[in-house]
Amino acid sequence: MSFRTLMSVGAAAAVVVVLAGCGADAPRWQAAPADAVSNISAELVGQGTVLQKEGGPAELCLGPVAESYPPQCSGPVINGWDWSAVEQSESASGVTWGTYAVFGTWDGIEFTSTRAPIPLSLYDAMPFEDPRLSGGRTGAGDEPQLERIQQELHASGDPAVLSSWTTQGFLVVSVIYDAGDLQRSLDERFGPDLILVQPALRPAG
Repeated sequence: MSFRTLMSVGAAAAVVVVLAGCGADAPRWQAAPADAVSNISAELVGQGTVLQKEGGPAELCLGPVAESYPPQCSGPVINGWDWSAVEQSESASGVTWGTYAVFGTWDGIEFTSTRAPIPLSLYDAMPFEDPRLSGGRTGAGDEPQLERIQQELHASGDPAVLSSWTTQGFLVVSVIYDAGDLQRSLDERFGPDLILVQPALRPAG
């Protein structure tokens, strides 16, 4: 059974559902089907926790992270990661981790570093504001409808959802990457003006 956490975050975002990495028995991150994401050659940037257990690969956690010590989370493998080349990492109980802005390419399964990561404490990122929510624009959904779609997406695992929440008549769905194909697919599946897909990996400036 999928592990879920639901929390109220006020009127702007009535319900948040988060998966993967929020407990000792949380499920491991699973890649999208190979045919769901085209190979991306452009450099992307993502902000999250990089975590590596002793004997395993470094993973990029773009979704929730359990606040234990050491923390717990899972995500895609990062090829080319070198702890000796980064600052502000911690190690405990066979786990090494840190929070970074990472730069690289994404093939739908693994992330490959292309340049040195920057600790988030030193990363001056512009805040992301979805233009589709600007100007008081509202979606076509009501709360019960959006919550049904939300539960369906998380239960099916297709697409692999990092988190989701409702706001302004929309269900906002956070995923690792989308060049527009996933947004179009969900619009066809559920109808327009209901879902806003927001990728965690964005083009690097």
